[in-house]
Amino acid sequence: MTANKPERTHLTNDPYSALEDTLKREGLKAGLAWLNSRVPHRFTAVYLLDKLVLKSRAVVDKDGEAATPPVLAEVPLETSFCQYVLRDGHFITGESGQDKRLDGHPYQGVMGSYVGLPLQGGGDSLMGTFCHFDFENRQLPEDEFAFLQRVARLLPRYV
Repeated sequence: MTANKPERTHLTNDPYSALEDTLKREGLKAGLAWLNSRVPHRFTAVYLLDKLVLKSRAVVDKDGEAATPPVLAEVPLETSFCQYVLRDGHFITGESGQDKRLDGHPYQGVMGSYVGLPLQGGGDSLMGTFCHFDFENRQLPEDEFAFLQRVARLLPRYV
């Protein structure tokens, strides 16, 4: 045995366990970065609902911007795509400009793609959303949504 024992690594093929380990060891932002690496979307974020405003708790930008862009820091619920997550239990659009569900929405075609799931607080209250999004049109890998549903139940412990 050597004195310089290497730091524990992800020795599992189970992505859920790897994510949980990352969240425990490095926190929410590192967990979101890990999740962001699995999808083509530029941004991965957790937003918390404060009255009628969604406030970013953590945002990861695949392009490496250090600060959260001001336009993404706080979003009124009525102009967010998150409103559909909170209303319907999830929301996915890979090409918002062509998505008829968004007709009349001010960000239809501006925010090209979005995948969001609700985050439940104590007592099943809605605390906010977990989402991947991009200004470009992006498709979520087919098998990723079921994984993200599990993730949305895990994340509130680390928010």
